[in-house]
Amino acid sequence: MTDAEHEKQAAAAAAAALVEPGQLVGLGTGSTVAHLLTALAERRLEGVRCVATSPATERSARELGLQVEAFDDLDRLDIAIDGTDQVDPDRWLVKGGGGAHTREKVVATAAERFIVIAGSDKTVDVIRAPIPLELLAYGLRATLRELGDATVRDGAPPSPDGGVIADYHGPVDDLAALAARLDAVPGVIAHGLFAPELVTEVLVATGDQVTSL
Repeated sequence: MTDAEHEKQAAAAAAAALVEPGQLVGLGTGSTVAHLLTALAERRLEGVRCVATSPATERSARELGLQVEAFDDLDRLDIAIDGTDQVDPDRWLVKGGGGAHTREKVVATAAERFIVIAGSDKTVDVIRAPIPLELLAYGLRATLRELGDATVRDGAPPSPDGGVIADYHGPVDDLAALAARLDAVPGVIAHGLFAPELVTEVLVATGDQVTSL
């Protein structure tokens, strides 16, 4: 196992330890969450019910024996756990490398606690482009024109809900202002900037040590 994978595993194990019997758990998407699924399944907690943010996570969770339900059946979660592509000292996140950031944001917002897990390579001094986007297929060229500095991601499959995955490459100096601007563009379903207000705790692994950012 590489050092990066070892750190993902350590952060995931620390987050899995926060889950309690009977809780409703949101499961994110990506390689760090893959370690989370294994760690959570190994705990064999009674009454834990999960929702998944991607078909890949749902499939893997079921294979490990976790109970996964449709999010349509629930309106709140006790805890959600997910990885990140970037996290800065103020706990701004960039997510969406796997194209599931809309669902990930919905799940994070619905959870009483949103726990982010990461290896040390995901920590940054400042957030940098690109910022992932999910766009409506309808009027796509007009939406890209309005955004400016945005391109459809080469070879990317649609999001789990059929949206077009793109990336914003423009300035990211003021994250709050950029998030507000992206939110205001018709045709943008969601962007990959997650504000600190969404985040309960960030668990970062450096070697074997896991610390809270």
